[in-house]
Amino acid sequence: MEKKIGFIGCGNMGKAILGGLIASGQVLPGQIWVYTPSPDKVAALHDQFGINAAESRKKWRKSPTSFLLPLNLAFMIKVLSEITSSLNKDSLVVSIAAGVTLDQLARALGHDRKIIRAMPNTPALVNAGMTSVTPNALVTPEDTADVLNIFRCFGEAEVIAEPMIHPVVGVSGFFASLLFMFIEAMADAAVLGGMPRAQAYKFAAQAVMGSAKMVLETGEHPGH
Repeated sequence: MEKKIGFIGCGNMGKAILGGLIASGQVLPGQIWVYTPSPDKVAALHDQFGINAAESRKKWRKSPTSFLLPLNLAFMIKVLSEITSSLNKDSLVVSIAAGVTLDQLARALGHDRKIIRAMPNTPALVNAGMTSVTPNALVTPEDTADVLNIFRCFGEAEVIAEPMIHPVVGVSGFFASLLFMFIEAMADAAVLGGMPRAQAYKFAAQAVMGSAKMVLETGEHPGH
């Protein structure tokens, strides 16, 4: 991938994307620009990953980025209008902000912009995420393929229609939280039976992970 990527904000999920992208070799650190409101944080990212640290949004806007990844809802809304003037017809904006629709993004950036709405889940933090990717009508198949490859650096990714994002949140996002509680409950039962807690967590978590792997690899109905 020859295009340069700009990150606006870089929290835990942004860091997972950044690390996975660099580790994959798809993009070199020198092709990535990062701006966050915290100079110390962006300096730490520069030291860890070797990316270009933009000390100000003005400096970030001058970098020739083709992909823009707004990563924090409150911060994104604040800066969208500022970056619009630096976008060209080939620029692609990818948002992972929950609850912000393609139409809302288009109203802020312009209806002539290529925009993708993506929804990764928390297991992306350990390179086992599941991400939905929803492009608007202006996004090319090549752009979509590039973005899918980005999110597949730390898990799996699939294209879905925007109305399906609500089911995605339930089955992929909220469900992960339910699984944490399920693992905790199973471990509690094992501890009650005398098993050390660390060992109980390992048995419960491995059972869930192994069962999920069987579903994905065998193709069999999970209820059978």
